Amino acid sequence: MAVLNDEQVMLRDMAREWADNESPVTAFRKLRNAAPSQGYDPEAWNAIAQMGWAGVVVPEEHGGSAFGYLSLGLVVEQLGRNLAVSPLASIGPAATAIEMGSDEGAKSAWLPKIAAGEVIATLAVDEGPHHDPFNLKTSVAGGKLTGTKAFVAEGDGAGVFVVAAQDGLYLVAEGEGVARATRKMADARSHAEIRFENAPAVKLGGPELTAAVVDRATALVCAEMLGMAEAAFHQTNDYLKTRVQFGQPLSTFQALQHRMAKMFTELELMRSAVEAALEAIDAKRSDLDQAVSLAKAIASDTLKLVSREMVQLHGGIGMTDEHDAGFYMKRSAVLEAMWGNAAYHRERFARLNGY
Repeated sequence: MAVLNDEQVMLRDMAREWADNESPVTAFRKLRNAAPSQGYDPEAWNAIAQMGWAGVVVPEEHGGSAFGYLSLGLVVEQLGRNLAVSPLASIGPAATAIEMGSDEGAKSAWLPKIAAGEVIATLAVDEGPHHDPFNLKTSVAGGKLTGTKAFVAEGDGAGVFVVAAQDGLYLVAEGEGVARATRKMADARSHAEIRFENAPAVKLGGPELTAAVVDRATALVCAEMLGMAEAAFHQTNDYLKTRVQFGQPLSTFQALQHRMAKMFTELELMRSAVEAALEAIDAKRSDLDQAVSLAKAIASDTLKLVSREMVQLHGGIGMTDEHDAGFYMKRSAVLEAMWGNAAYHRERFARLNGY
C-alpha cells in the first residue's frame, strides 16, 4: 500500500465522508431515474468543485493544488465506493493534457476554469468499440479538426474536448463544428458520440502526449474500480454474516468462506497495483506505462470477479433492480472496456517488456 502524507489522508477521509453523507448509492439511483441531460448533478458537482477536487492535478499558478495523481486517485476511489456520479476522472487527464501541452494560451484560458469547476473537460480518443488510440481517422487541416469519437465519457456536459488525432492531441471547445449525440450505456452514465466537422483546434502535442494522457486516464479508472471492488466486497461480506440459511449464517459455510477469501486476496493485490501506478505517474518513472497496464489488467479481472460474486452471493435479490448489486456489475462492465480491457493490457505489458 502507498504511504500517504497528512494532506492525502485528510483528502481521502474528506472524500469518504462526503460520499457517504452526500452521495450514497441512493443518490445514483435517483440520478439514473431523473436522467439529467448533462449526465451529472450540478449541485453535487458544485460542492466537489468548492472543495477543490477539480484542481487536484492542476498547477498552483493556474488555480489548482498540484497534489498529484495519487491524491486524485484517492478521491476517485472514495467516490467509486458509492457509485457517485462525477466528471472528476475525465477532468483530471484532460487538464493534464493542457498542462503538459505546448500552447501557453490554452493553459491560461482553460486551466483556471477547470480547477474552479466552471467547465467540464474530457478526453475524446477512441473512434470504435475497442480501445485503439493509435489507429485513428481524425485529422486536422488548416487548424480545423474533423472526425468522430465514439462513447466519449462526460461528452454530454463537456465544454472543452482534448481530442486525439492522427498526429497528436488537440484542444477543441464546444461550438462551431462540434455536434454530440447521447449514447445509452448499461451503467447509466454520460457517454456521447462527438462529431467534429472542421472544428477550430489548437494543437497540444504529438502522439507521445496522447500516450501519456491515456495512461493517466487509465490509472484513474483503475482507482474508481478499486473503490467499487472494495464496496462490493464489504457489502457482500456483511450480507453473508447476517443472512441465515438452514439455521446458521451463510458466513459459516466453508465454500462461501473460500470464495470470500479469494476475493480478499485479489483485492489486496489490486490495491497494490493501482496505487503503484498512481505513484509511478507522480514520480515520472520511466516504467509508468508498464505500471498502468499491470494495474488495469488486474483491476479489470478483480472487479469483474467481485461484482459478479456480489450478485451471485446475494441470491435472487441480487438479480433485481431494487438491489444495488446490479449497479456495480453494470458499471464494472463499462470500466473494464474503457481504455483497454484486461487482454489488451496484458498484451501491452508483454510488448513493453520485449515479448
